[in-house]
Order: sequence, then structure tokens, then C-alpha cells
Amino acid sequence: MTDYDSLHRQCRTLESLFDTKLTSYSRLATTITRHQDDVEAGGSAERWKDLEAEVDELLQKLGELNDQMSKLSSDPDTPPSQSMLRAIQRHREVYQDYSRELKRTKTNVQLALDQANLLTGVRNDIDAYKSSAADSLLAERDHIDSSHRMTDDMLAQAYETRADFARQRTTLNGIQTRMGGVLSQIPGINNLLGMIKTRRRRDALIIGCIIGLCIVLLLTYMF
Repeated sequence: MTDYDSLHRQCRTLESLFDTKLTSYSRLATTITRHQDDVEAGGSAERWKDLEAEVDELLQKLGELNDQMSKLSSDPDTPPSQSMLRAIQRHREVYQDYSRELKRTKTNVQLALDQANLLTGVRNDIDAYKSSAADSLLAERDHIDSSHRMTDDMLAQAYETRADFARQRTTLNGIQTRMGGVLSQIPGINNLLGMIKTRRRRDALIIGCIIGLCIVLLLTYMF
């Protein structure tokens, strides 16, 4: 029964190791679902593949050991005892349970990876849309700032023109004031200007009378 004892110990060791690796493999799905990060960039896909390869290899070795113990139980030369048969049956049931659990866990992990990748793709699309919208808003803001600067320049020019007009008006008012002062300081200049205006009106009146008289004489001559 030495071969059986050796196989039995190997089975127990592999079952314990497989259970530990399977637990780590199962936790990976929870980690991916919780963080929902980029599994390719974060290395989750590589850890998943490594763990999957390890548990597959352990399950395969465990199956081989179960097959070897089954052959021992069928040897007519060394028939197994009832305790050995129960132990072999127990190892076979554990192997089957592990096979089903690994298959279920693989499905869960793959679903978690697909969901994380899908969410990452959606998040990347949203970030790209936000970036595009932000660029559009920045461009629109630049246009508005440019319009504001142009408006400010036009207002500055208008204020400067108004200031120039004000300075010119002040200058003209000063000149008029000085001219008024000069006229008031020259004796008799106002009387002279009045006489000139009166003479101009008299000359105009005389010229008008002469022109009228000439027209009357002309009409009389003609008719």
C-alpha cells in the first residue's frame, strides 16, 4: 500500500494548493469589478492568465493522481480496504467539485474582464467627448475674447476722438474770447464796422435801383 499512501499524500497536497490558487483566482474577478480599471494597462489580464494556467495545471495533475488511485483500487492482486475505497471516492468527489468550481469561476472572471473593458471603453469615449467639447468651448472663448478686445479698441478710439473734439472746442473758445478782448480794447472799431456795414447796404441799394431803372428803360424801348 506504499503507492497508495504516496498518491494519497500527493492528492491532499495538490488539493490544498489548488484550493488556495482557486481562491486567489476567484478574488481577481471581485478586484476587477470593484476597481473597473483598464485591465490591460493595470496588468489584471496578465495575472488572470498566469493564475488560470496554474489552476489548470494543478487540476490536471490532480486528475492524473485520481486516475492512478482508481487503477490501484481495481488491482485484483492487492484489493483495497473499505477505508481506502472511501478515501479514493472522496478524492474523486473533491476533484469533480474543483472542476465545476473552476469552470464557474472562469466564467465569472471572463464576465468581469469583459465588463471592465466595456466600462473602460465607455469612459474613454466620454473623456474624448469631454475633451472635444472643452476644445470647442476654448475656441469659442478665444473668439469672444477677440471680439471683446476689438470692442475695447473701438471704444478707446472713440474716447480719444471725443477728447480731441473737446480740446479743439476749448481752443476755439479761447480764440473767440481773445478776439472779443482785442475788439473791446480797440477804440471805435465797432463804429467803424457799423459804418462799413451801412455803406455796403447803401451801395447795394443804389446798384439795385440802377439795375431796376435799366430794366424799365429796356422794356420801354422794346415795347
